[in-house]
Amino acid sequence: MGVFDRFRASSAKGTHRAEDVPTAPTGYQQTAGRLHAFNRYEIKYFVDEMKVPELRRELAARMDTDPYSPHGGYPVTSLYYDTPDLRFYWEKIEGLRFRRKLRMRLYGNPSECTDDTTVHIEIKQRVNRVTQKRRIAVPYGNARRWLDGRQEIDCEPSQRPFAHEVTTLIGNLDLRPIVTTGYLREAFVGREADLGLRVTIDHKVHGRDRDFHFASGAQNRFVVPPRLAIVELKANERVPYWATDLTARLDMSVVRVSKYCQSVEAFGLAPRSRMGAPELVLPQGFDDRVPTGLFETSTMAR
Repeated sequence: MGVFDRFRASSAKGTHRAEDVPTAPTGYQQTAGRLHAFNRYEIKYFVDEMKVPELRRELAARMDTDPYSPHGGYPVTSLYYDTPDLRFYWEKIEGLRFRRKLRMRLYGNPSECTDDTTVHIEIKQRVNRVTQKRRIAVPYGNARRWLDGRQEIDCEPSQRPFAHEVTTLIGNLDLRPIVTTGYLREAFVGREADLGLRVTIDHKVHGRDRDFHFASGAQNRFVVPPRLAIVELKANERVPYWATDLTARLDMSVVRVSKYCQSVEAFGLAPRSRMGAPELVLPQGFDDRVPTGLFETSTMAR
């Protein structure tokens, strides 16, 4: 029956319980849902928030704005799973050519998350310089029973190999939730000759190391100084010259940063890596508590 008996005989026969059918994505989930599997090159930068308006204007002149990405960004919250000794964290810190991580991702206001809300279970892995992502969408209640409760999940036949891989990772490595990360994301997509290009701007990166229910309302803390946004250039084959020229003109430095690792280190779960960018360290005495209402509609309005 597989690791911790995940798949029942009824699943093998193709029968499904109604509550296990993923709900239809809406809003920015539609854009996210189309990105369910891909191979990409990723380059990360940080940029001072004071320079974001200029960056936004330059990107909008050459790229299409994600129609579901409001000014200021849409909420993204991820719950990361790791081993008791933080194997995935250390694979990233040590720069292994092949590494991966498992996460549960929510697009939308976390305070509105219910058992019926669609979330994505993702394996994101790095093979040399290429980033690969695979995922499936399931209702939040089912995702929690699957990843946290080690209970069965029913899914479509095409999704079973991925679901079995996730189940095997959880069972063999004894994965458990470690930290969350959250931010407001603006997204731009390439057009014409730059169709494979995607640029995201992530604002107010924060997280927590407990109370992992998305709608718990628990206190979050900034894990990256809020004066900085993290910019990611993602391309299927190459980053166009105009994009690299833009980052140079705005004095945007390439940075090796992982939001997951930033959260792990911010909460003292592992020593701060010497490879990390000093600009991403919160200043001594800084009040890192995230104000309430960060994801309210008024915050994200155009």
